[in-house]
Amino acid sequence: MAEPILEVSGLVKHYPLMQGVLFKKQVGAVKAVDGVDFTLGKGETLGIVGESGCGKSTVARLLCNLERPTAGSIRFKGEDITRLSGKALKAVRRNIQMVFQDPYTSLNPRMTVGDIIGEPYEIHPEVAPKGDRRRRVRELLDVVGLNPEYINRYPHQFSGGQRQRIGIARGLALRPQVIVADEPVSALDVSVQAQVINLLDGLQSEFDLSYVFIAHDLSIVRHISDRVGVMYLGRIVEIGSDAEIYDHPTHPYTQALLSAVPVPDPEARERRERIILTGDVPSPTNIPSGCRFRTRCWKAQERCALEVPALAVPEGFRGASGPAVHDSACHFAEEKQVVPPEAAENGNGPG
Repeated sequence: MAEPILEVSGLVKHYPLMQGVLFKKQVGAVKAVDGVDFTLGKGETLGIVGESGCGKSTVARLLCNLERPTAGSIRFKGEDITRLSGKALKAVRRNIQMVFQDPYTSLNPRMTVGDIIGEPYEIHPEVAPKGDRRRRVRELLDVVGLNPEYINRYPHQFSGGQRQRIGIARGLALRPQVIVADEPVSALDVSVQAQVINLLDGLQSEFDLSYVFIAHDLSIVRHISDRVGVMYLGRIVEIGSDAEIYDHPTHPYTQALLSAVPVPDPEARERRERIILTGDVPSPTNIPSGCRFRTRCWKAQERCALEVPALAVPEGFRGASGPAVHDSACHFAEEKQVVPPEAAENGNGPG
């Protein structure tokens, strides 16, 4: 693994639930993020996947310091940015930028494209002198595949894919080292998704970027990511390289997610085992004891209700070698082939 540029340890974000009108008191908390640990290497792409409501977008906002964590640390090049404020925090924010999910609501409809992309220079004037900003905005438009002559147009004059390119150009304006992409292609057509993903892939080497890439679509995450973390109810339950997670999953939740990925090959579709989870996702205000996935897991035993499984190499794999040996938060983790090998080889699996 490359030298870590971002280290997240014990990250927690709880939103208090208040009751009362005049005399308010806290009666509980929404545990959106409840103990997340991961590292991001320099030049690496870490994909984060999981169901809606599992805490992915909250992690993204915490990484960019748009939200303050309840507990835990986020270290950028060894410095804990959760403790920073004022000029020190402003300097760090320049190096960690975000690409938002909705390519329309994330752009101010009253501002031209030139003003939107150039706005970071108003906040960080040391990056570009006033007389040079318009030229830089034109260069950024060209870099993301848009005509520099569009600089005076407004967001409503662009398609969804073009708007997302504008959002990417804004994120690149300050030459950041880390970009947090929060489901950047979920609102786009499939053909446009591929264009935006390929653009992000190309920009990574050109601008020496590290990505935290959040998405629902498992095939997109595999295409762009070096490592993948699977989130469930506020925690990462399995993390490893793309091959380890997609071809050798050991956590039941990851296996269930992969079994739901459509396989175009009819023969491979018939041979694969579909895992249907029972029950609903528990409320983040009332998380189950022990393993939080146990209420929907077919492997659940008494131990699962009593002990919280650590995110580490499972007991049964210690001392072994191979792609199945990676961190998985399950007491009874075991490797399971979810996507038929023939489908994966032909490009018809989740990759």
